[in-house]
Amino acid sequence: MTYEAQRDDGPDSRTLPGTRPLWRQRDFAVFWAAQTLSVLGDSFALIALPLLVLEATGSVARMGLLTAVGGAASVAAAVFAGVVVDRVDRRRLLIGCDLVRMVLYGVIPVVWLLGPKVWLLYAVLPVCEAVGMLFAVGYVTVVRSLVGTGQLTEANGRLNATAAAAGVLGPVCAGVVAAWTGPATAVGVDAASFGVSALCTAFVRFRPRPAVPSERTGLWRDVRTGAAFLRRQPVLRSLTVLLFVFSFLTLGLNDLVIYHLKHDLGHDDGTVGTVLAVGALGTITGALLVARLRRWLGFGAVWTGSVALCGLAFAGIARADDIPVVALLSALFLAGGGMAGTCSMSLRQEITPEPLLGRVTSAFWTLHYAAAPLGAATLTWAAEHQGTAPVGLAAGACCVLVAAAALVTPIRRA
Repeated sequence: MTYEAQRDDGPDSRTLPGTRPLWRQRDFAVFWAAQTLSVLGDSFALIALPLLVLEATGSVARMGLLTAVGGAASVAAAVFAGVVVDRVDRRRLLIGCDLVRMVLYGVIPVVWLLGPKVWLLYAVLPVCEAVGMLFAVGYVTVVRSLVGTGQLTEANGRLNATAAAAGVLGPVCAGVVAAWTGPATAVGVDAASFGVSALCTAFVRFRPRPAVPSERTGLWRDVRTGAAFLRRQPVLRSLTVLLFVFSFLTLGLNDLVIYHLKHDLGHDDGTVGTVLAVGALGTITGALLVARLRRWLGFGAVWTGSVALCGLAFAGIARADDIPVVALLSALFLAGGGMAGTCSMSLRQEITPEPLLGRVTSAFWTLHYAAAPLGAATLTWAAEHQGTAPVGLAAGACCVLVAAAALVTPIRRA
């Protein structure tokens, strides 16, 4: 039987144990807690790594280069991540990825005791980003092993909402820690969070995966299988193309916001953390609303409106001179990004057969994210030479055009 002919009616598509509220499902609750703690630590690195580069070099272009290097490693890993995820024990893979990142990020504060070593960031971050891509693809696939398809959007929304809640506290704490003891200490907190996440995941029980065809296929054929599925699905094909452009425009936003706050407006690390924390409230709001909005308005309207909201917010961030305005616009951008991301991930989980889910997720992320590292480097280089305001305005306007383009694709009717 071909994958195309298989009905998605295996154990993962039933509502059990999804007939119970998510918070009463023990394995989902433990996994939920583990990922929340991991994101709490990750939000420290989100601020600390750019601050380490800025502190040592004073250059937003160097910040963007670090983001680009990490992004390139993530794209390279995404090519093969789905093949790995579909072939190995996913629970062990998630635990292993957490432990590797715990060790690598833990090296940074130790070495930094001897003085700034910017080269170390360029060595560690690509490996961590590659391992993180393996984890991310595995993460998407195991959510469907914890809840039924009827609860996928709700589950993804709750995971994103609590992760964002951790993201509210994390940047504030990271800003305070960075201001008091230096950004390197904040990276150490991130390393510890991965250890806690690995421990929690060890106690999660995932439902057995459906049997897969017994024949062995070559590596490159496996890689192409995910891309072929995307090509045959009109909505996923359109999403991949439009997100290719959107990711190119937005990957460098975090660096741009930090540079705007510190260089253009002259504020300290604590202010940076506070603004990003307030911005994360937007992610919480979007994640809590997305399931209801999708039921009311449909996938197409929610995804298109969310991308348009991102573009409008992006256009205003780099032109804003008041801290509250920057924080509000950051929250709107993250709300739109969170809703669009949750919608696209849930749709992909719903329509992809279980044996293909890792490879399809990997292909989707590889293709739509391929140009993002170059975009981050370009965006920050342009901001350093032309200023943040015109660069932000141009990037935001292009994001709005991406949303407009979706109206003439199958996304509109999805």
